[in-house]
Amino acid sequence: MADFKYDIVEHIGVLSENPKGWTKELNLISWNGAKPKFDLRDWAPNHEKMGKGITLSNEELESLKEIINNM
Repeated sequence: MADFKYDIVEHIGVLSENPKGWTKELNLISWNGAKPKFDLRDWAPNHEKMGKGITLSNEELESLKEIINNM
């Protein structure tokens, strides 16, 4: 697996926490120095490990917001 770097530019919020202390979070993250994207994934305490997640551009997040608002 190739090495990658990430920088949590902005912590937006925690959606939930499981009994082991992992949290599902929405953050603004720069991956490998690229333009930051919105990121939704599980994180271990202190962000030392991460689970699989999804990244969204500003446009994708706006579309998701519109979909949720119309539910």
